[in-house]
Amino acid sequence: MAERVRWADVRREAPDLAAVVESVFGAGRHKTLATLRADGSPRISGTELALGDDATLGMMPGSVKLRDVLRDPRAAVHSPTLEPPDDVTQWLGDAKIAGRLVESERPSDEPPGAYFAFDIAEVVHTRVDQTGKLLVVTSWHPGRGLTTLSRE
Repeated sequence: MAERVRWADVRREAPDLAAVVESVFGAGRHKTLATLRADGSPRISGTELALGDDATLGMMPGSVKLRDVLRDPRAAVHSPTLEPPDDVTQWLGDAKIAGRLVESERPSDEPPGAYFAFDIAEVVHTRVDQTGKLLVVTSWHPGRGLTTLSRE
Protein backbone atom coordinates (compact mmCIF):
# COMPACT_ATOMS: atom_id res chain seq x y z
CA MET A 1 0.00 0.00 0.00
CA ALA A 2 1.32 3.45 -0.92
CA GLU A 3 2.15 5.93 1.79
CA ARG A 4 -0.44 8.57 2.55
CA VAL A 5 0.04 11.99 0.90
CA ARG A 6 0.24 14.65 3.60
CA TRP A 7 0.04 18.45 3.54
CA ALA A 8 3.80 18.49 4.23
CA ASP A 9 4.24 16.69 0.86
CA VAL A 10 2.27 19.42 -0.92
CA ARG A 11 4.35 22.10 0.81
CA ARG A 12 7.55 20.36 -0.33
CA GLU A 13 6.48 19.62 -3.92
CA ALA A 14 4.41 22.75 -4.67
CA PRO A 15 5.43 25.40 -2.11
CA ASP A 16 3.91 28.39 -3.94
CA LEU A 17 0.56 26.67 -4.37
CA ALA A 18 0.61 25.42 -0.77
CA ALA A 19 1.28 28.95 0.50
CA VAL A 20 -1.58 30.52 -1.45
CA VAL A 21 -3.98 27.70 -0.50
CA GLU A 22 -3.06 28.16 3.17
CA SER A 23 -3.76 31.88 2.81
CA VAL A 24 -7.16 31.24 1.20
CA PHE A 25 -8.15 28.62 3.82
CA GLY A 26 -6.95 31.00 6.54
CA ALA A 27 -9.24 33.81 5.35
CA GLY A 28 -12.11 32.46 7.47
CA ARG A 29 -12.83 29.85 10.10
CA HIS A 30 -15.69 27.93 8.48
CA LYS A 31 -15.07 25.60 5.53
CA THR A 32 -17.41 23.28 3.61
CA LEU A 33 -16.87 19.52 3.68
CA ALA A 34 -18.30 17.24 0.99
CA THR A 35 -18.87 13.58 1.89
CA LEU A 36 -20.86 10.79 0.25
CA ARG A 37 -24.21 9.56 1.56
CA ALA A 38 -25.04 5.85 1.59
CA ASP A 39 -26.85 6.21 -1.76
CA GLY A 40 -23.78 7.90 -3.31
CA SER A 41 -25.26 11.39 -3.43
CA PRO A 42 -23.20 14.26 -2.00
CA ARG A 43 -23.64 15.79 1.44
CA ILE A 44 -22.10 19.13 2.37
CA SER A 45 -21.46 20.15 5.96
CA GLY A 46 -19.69 22.92 7.77
CA THR A 47 -16.30 22.13 9.27
CA GLU A 48 -13.04 23.60 10.43
CA LEU A 49 -9.68 22.54 8.99
CA ALA A 50 -6.13 22.74 10.34
CA LEU A 51 -3.16 22.81 7.96
CA GLY A 52 0.02 21.62 9.66
CA ASP A 53 2.05 18.65 8.48
CA ASP A 54 -1.39 17.19 7.75
CA ALA A 55 -4.72 18.65 6.67
CA THR A 56 -6.90 17.63 9.63
CA LEU A 57 -10.45 18.01 10.84
CA GLY A 58 -12.70 16.68 13.56
CA MET A 59 -16.28 15.45 13.73
CA MET A 60 -18.78 15.10 16.53
CA PRO A 61 -19.59 11.55 17.62
CA GLY A 62 -22.76 10.29 15.91
CA SER A 63 -22.83 13.01 13.25
CA VAL A 64 -24.10 12.11 9.79
CA LYS A 65 -20.85 13.28 8.17
CA LEU A 66 -18.94 10.92 10.50
CA ARG A 67 -21.19 8.05 9.42
CA ASP A 68 -20.55 9.02 5.79
CA VAL A 69 -16.76 9.02 6.26
CA LEU A 70 -16.70 5.73 8.18
CA ARG A 71 -18.63 4.14 5.31
CA ASP A 72 -16.74 5.85 2.44
CA PRO A 73 -13.66 7.95 3.26
CA ARG A 74 -13.67 9.98 0.01
CA ALA A 75 -14.13 13.66 0.81
CA ALA A 76 -13.31 17.19 -0.28
CA VAL A 77 -13.07 20.41 1.68
CA HIS A 78 -13.61 23.89 0.21
CA SER A 79 -12.15 27.11 1.56
CA PRO A 80 -14.36 29.80 3.10
CA THR A 81 -16.45 31.44 0.39
CA LEU A 82 -15.57 35.11 0.34
CA GLU A 83 -17.21 37.67 -1.92
CA PRO A 84 -14.70 39.00 -4.47
CA PRO A 85 -13.88 42.70 -4.01
CA ASP A 86 -14.91 45.22 -6.66
CA ASP A 87 -11.41 44.85 -8.10
CA VAL A 88 -11.53 41.10 -8.80
CA THR A 89 -7.78 41.06 -9.44
CA GLN A 90 -7.39 41.49 -5.63
CA TRP A 91 -9.54 38.42 -4.86
CA LEU A 92 -7.68 35.66 -3.01
CA GLY A 93 -9.69 33.11 -4.95
CA ASP A 94 -10.94 29.85 -3.55
CA ALA A 95 -9.31 26.52 -2.87
CA LYS A 96 -10.14 22.89 -2.27
CA ILE A 97 -8.41 19.77 -1.02
CA ALA A 98 -9.75 16.35 -1.98
CA GLY A 99 -8.81 12.79 -1.15
CA ARG A 100 -9.56 10.17 1.46
CA LEU A 101 -9.92 10.79 5.18
CA VAL A 102 -7.91 8.52 7.46
CA GLU A 103 -8.38 8.35 11.22
CA SER A 104 -5.96 10.52 13.15
CA GLU A 105 -5.08 10.95 16.81
CA ARG A 106 -7.19 13.52 18.67
CA PRO A 107 -5.16 16.64 19.46
CA SER A 108 -4.82 17.05 23.24
CA ASP A 109 -6.47 20.49 23.18
CA GLU A 110 -9.55 19.36 21.23
CA PRO A 111 -12.88 18.04 22.58
CA PRO A 112 -13.81 14.36 22.25
CA GLY A 113 -14.76 13.27 18.78
CA ALA A 114 -13.41 11.60 15.68
CA TYR A 115 -10.36 13.16 14.03
CA PHE A 116 -9.13 12.65 10.50
CA ALA A 117 -6.27 13.62 8.21
CA PHE A 118 -6.50 13.82 4.44
CA ASP A 119 -4.66 11.38 2.21
CA ILE A 120 -4.47 14.06 -0.45
CA ALA A 121 -5.38 13.28 -4.06
CA GLU A 122 -5.85 16.86 -5.31
CA VAL A 123 -5.24 20.48 -4.32
CA VAL A 124 -6.83 23.25 -6.41
CA HIS A 125 -6.67 27.04 -6.33
CA THR A 126 -8.96 29.14 -8.54
CA ARG A 127 -8.44 32.86 -9.06
CA VAL A 128 -8.76 35.69 -11.58
CA ASP A 129 -5.63 36.86 -13.43
CA GLN A 130 -4.19 40.40 -13.18
CA THR A 131 -6.20 41.56 -16.23
CA GLY A 132 -9.43 40.48 -14.55
CA LYS A 133 -10.44 38.65 -17.73
CA LEU A 134 -9.10 35.13 -17.24
CA LEU A 135 -10.04 32.48 -14.71
CA VAL A 136 -6.86 30.68 -13.63
CA VAL A 137 -7.06 27.20 -12.12
CA THR A 138 -3.88 25.74 -10.63
CA SER A 139 -3.97 22.14 -9.43
CA TRP A 140 -1.55 19.65 -7.94
CA HIS A 141 -1.88 15.87 -7.97
CA PRO A 142 0.56 13.35 -6.46
CA GLY A 143 2.79 11.88 -9.14
CA ARG A 144 1.59 14.38 -11.72
CA GLY A 145 2.63 17.69 -10.17
CA LEU A 146 1.33 21.14 -11.04
CA THR A 147 -1.05 22.06 -13.84
CA THR A 148 -2.37 25.53 -14.65
CA LEU A 149 -5.30 26.23 -16.96
CA SER A 150 -6.58 29.67 -17.97
CA ARG A 151 -9.82 30.53 -19.75
CA GLU A 152 -12.06 33.49 -20.38
